[in-house]
Amino acid sequence: MNVSTASLASVNASSPALAHANAILQRLVAQQKQKNGGNSDEMKKEAPDMGLDEGVLNAFPLTAIDRQILAMKDEDFHCLEWKELREIISANRLEELKRRPSDLRRYLAWSKETKEKYGSITNFVVKERLHWQQLPSESSSEEPPRFEFRNPTPFADKDDFRILKNDWPYGLAPGITHICVWLKTPIATDPETGDVTAESRALIEDFVNKTFTAGLDETLGAGDRRDRVIWFKNWVALQSVRGVDHVHVLLKDASDILLDEWTKA
Repeated sequence: MNVSTASLASVNASSPALAHANAILQRLVAQQKQKNGGNSDEMKKEAPDMGLDEGVLNAFPLTAIDRQILAMKDEDFHCLEWKELREIISANRLEELKRRPSDLRRYLAWSKETKEKYGSITNFVVKERLHWQQLPSESSSEEPPRFEFRNPTPFADKDDFRILKNDWPYGLAPGITHICVWLKTPIATDPETGDVTAESRALIEDFVNKTFTAGLDETLGAGDRRDRVIWFKNWVALQSVRGVDHVHVLLKDASDILLDEWTKA
């Protein structure tokens, strides 16, 4: 896993992903209520996590902390401040990055239905969010999706990557936006440690600085990069979308104009 500090916002209420997830969640909870004859006590006994059945809860590998969060109210959840984010990422404690209770419930409901429809979250992201065409599989075994790219060097060609807001960001304080940079070109990692190689780290750092740090400096004035941009790459165990290389970028006080400029197709 690679960590770097170089100088996440909640899903917008009008986001299609959030609206869709809300509809799914409401339907699933209604189904669970009907199954239990409308008995809320039975619902809590069978699935204490806000009436979600085990099918929904098993749609994503939940930790004990996740289940505790599911039992919480949003007002009791602590949204991470920028200083805390820097400390967590610098210390490589990425498992502490969690979604708000309401967002986690929606995400679980959405994940279950999305996997049923598309086969995997990866398939959904590739088809509906990135709109990339996968190359045919070279073997019968399960392998990451492959894409035709223009340049084998990550970030070298603008058509080989795409910047998108994270539809399901972590629980972050206001003013912090979570985006992902998706790549057709694989990012080289050390096979023993899983960390990105020194060359990959330099490529990512250079891209982040030229794209995000420079944009924020231009609009906000020159400042300490650590106070505005943080990037990291999840290790495999923490990836909800496996197989398509992507880098997480957290931005502080990025304007809507900048975000639109970065995420435009």
